[in-house]
Amino acid sequence: MMDSVINKLRNTVTTVTSTVSQLSVVLPGNPVTREFEIEHHIASAGPGLLWKIYSGYKKSTRQEAAVFIFEKKALDKWSRKNRDVMIELLKKGVFQLTKLKHPRILTVQHPLEESRDSLAFATEPIFSSLANVLGYNDNAPQPMNDAVKNYKLHEIEIKYGLLQMCEALKFLHNDAKILHGNICPESIVINQQGSWKIFGLDFSLQNGAPVSEPKPSWTCKEYDVDAHPITQPHLDYLAPEYSDLHCCAGSDMFSLGMLAYAIFNEGKPLVLSGGNWHSHRQNFSTIRTLSEGSLFCIPNEMRSFEKKLLDYLPNNRPDTHQFLKLEFFHDEGVKTLEYLDSLFQWDNLQKSKFYKGLYEILPKLPQRVRVHRVVPCLAQEFVNPTMVPFVLPNVLKIAEGSSNEEYVQHILPHLRVVMKLREPVQVLLIFMKYMELLLQKTPADITKSDVLPLIYGSLESDSIQVQELCLSIIPSFASLIDYTAMKNSLFPRIRKLCITTQSLSVRVNCILCIGKILEHLDKWLVLDFVLPFLLEIPSREPAVIMGIVGIYKLTVSHRKLGVTKEIIATKILPFLFPLCIESGLTLIQFTTIMNFIHELITCVETEHKAKLEQVGALGKEQIKPEAIMSSDFGGTGSFDAIFGSAAPAENGTNYKVNNTTVGNAKPNSVLPPMQAAKSTSAEANRQINPSAPKDLTSSLLNSNMQQMQKSFSLEGMQQQRTPSSIAGQTPFAPMYGSNPPTFQRMPSSVSIPNSMQAGLTGNQFNPLPMPGTAGPMKLSGFQNVVPNQQKSSNSFMNFSDIQGSDSSVKKLSQKDIDDFLS
Repeated sequence: MMDSVINKLRNTVTTVTSTVSQLSVVLPGNPVTREFEIEHHIASAGPGLLWKIYSGYKKSTRQEAAVFIFEKKALDKWSRKNRDVMIELLKKGVFQLTKLKHPRILTVQHPLEESRDSLAFATEPIFSSLANVLGYNDNAPQPMNDAVKNYKLHEIEIKYGLLQMCEALKFLHNDAKILHGNICPESIVINQQGSWKIFGLDFSLQNGAPVSEPKPSWTCKEYDVDAHPITQPHLDYLAPEYSDLHCCAGSDMFSLGMLAYAIFNEGKPLVLSGGNWHSHRQNFSTIRTLSEGSLFCIPNEMRSFEKKLLDYLPNNRPDTHQFLKLEFFHDEGVKTLEYLDSLFQWDNLQKSKFYKGLYEILPKLPQRVRVHRVVPCLAQEFVNPTMVPFVLPNVLKIAEGSSNEEYVQHILPHLRVVMKLREPVQVLLIFMKYMELLLQKTPADITKSDVLPLIYGSLESDSIQVQELCLSIIPSFASLIDYTAMKNSLFPRIRKLCITTQSLSVRVNCILCIGKILEHLDKWLVLDFVLPFLLEIPSREPAVIMGIVGIYKLTVSHRKLGVTKEIIATKILPFLFPLCIESGLTLIQFTTIMNFIHELITCVETEHKAKLEQVGALGKEQIKPEAIMSSDFGGTGSFDAIFGSAAPAENGTNYKVNNTTVGNAKPNSVLPPMQAAKSTSAEANRQINPSAPKDLTSSLLNSNMQQMQKSFSLEGMQQQRTPSSIAGQTPFAPMYGSNPPTFQRMPSSVSIPNSMQAGLTGNQFNPLPMPGTAGPMKLSGFQNVVPNQQKSSNSFMNFSDIQGSDSSVKKLSQKDIDDFLS
């Protein structure tokens, strides 16, 4: 892709460089170059297509122009006589052309200038010559530009072109008293608007009749067979009477008939002479015996008339008046083009009627005719504001069928002038109807500078009709407006209009407009600007209220906007409740609002309830380690329930451990001691040896367990206990036999040594009462803490199994145990 762009740029630069280099050689010192800037070689015209045509512009005014250049070196191979004759013919043709002023004659902007190497003059802008369009490309740019190469004449263009040539001949014959003498494709040019114009007057003949004689007469020269063919009229289009040295107005009509045949026959003339006079005379027999059947390429409606034009006898040929009256040239399309060319002669009333009818005719015209022929004529009326409302719809209708390139190059420059108008008000109305088209085809920079101000101007207009129309069509092209313009320019104007207007219909339309463009806004624009704006609307008419409710419904239900329950609860509901009791509401309107309020309340309730449930579920899943330990050991009460339930108090009386009352265990209310111990041990082990990295709680737990092991040295006292043997045994039966000593219940106000509290602080554990510190105590609270020496599937977890414990502690002797229990 990039290579093709670079190659195209290189070719363009090469072409321009070549053109500049050629002109620097061809036009040294030619006065034309002082006033006109020459750009591109576009076409060729004149006898033998010797004139090269360049596009350009006048330096002082930047007005477009065409510069015709004849390079004298093109005749270097000719004899001196023929070269001099040819140069004089070319100069004569331009001098004659400069004198004539008529819409069908090419307009000269700068007269002929001659230098040592060239002839040059400037005219109105040119598209091409008719010869180039028909495929004759001598001295044309190579390769031929695509616009000319692909140019195919439509029937309406041929009809109107021939009609224009006839009008030109009528002017020459009747007013200027000039016989053209060389009507052929080389002597006709097509301007940028598509009009055909007479150019080559090189072989024209002046009136030789006396001034007193009203009827002109012309004397033709004898054909010089020794001269170069280009110095003679084109033989393929020359009337037979020239061979008899007789010519008249009918001679030009014969040439016009031959031109029509060549155009309808794709550029091929009826007879071919090849520049040979003798061949030309031999073709007379074909002309004499010409029948309508041989004119197969001519449309049926014109065929009989064409045969008359090509009659061998000049007196039998129709004149220009008869040609112009031919019905074939007066169909709807041709009449339209004729009217466009004569508009400057009409008053405003006549023009307005024509423009109204033109809107229906435009679709029947070829697009090229509409763009290049109709638009320039219509654009001339843009200087008259009164006529703009009649002209503008037609121009925009043409823009609909135009390509973006055609629109930007040929239509938009005219429209930009009208876009600045604010009066008459119909101009804004018309632009609003075509706003989507304008936004689609207009470049972004011009859209920002010229098109969007049309919308802003319509919203700020004093006409309610314009405001309502603008508001009604904004949603149709809202997607084409960029976010910045929407936020900073368009929405603020709609808001201001809605708040300040005295018209209820305008206010309602503002609300409806905003509701329709919500889908083109983002969430933050709606939350920050739209919803607060609804609170500022000053009136509370039912239509306004229902419009507001409609916007709220859209914002709540729209997936992209996603209004949260917080906004619903804090902003929307408090605003809606007062609205529902406005006295002007009907029952249906009230019911609608209340149903919507109920929906909002349900929405808030559902969402917030779901949130709370989710938060609760997450809280259960994310229990802290200290909560797990507190749950496992049950605090003080659970600790006693696990470690003390194996030896219930006598007569079912309650007792206290650390100020916590523990009553008789109900059946199935507490796990059996063994199972409870196993469960507690497993939970403790999971807390002590977590899969995740150690935290402060785990370290503290390990430290507490180590201190308990070292303090009690209970490893030697481990016994295997099964759930079935726990209920009827005392804790220390293996040591004392069947008559264990009796211990008194521990006072409820027992004090705990500071050394023990130091290892078991916090919420993880309640401190255990130590023996020997507060008198005799019952050991049922420690039964389940004693580890078993023999491990089994139902055994307790040994303290030595706990990570970080010291398994090398010395075992207690019997004497130590007796001392410990005394």
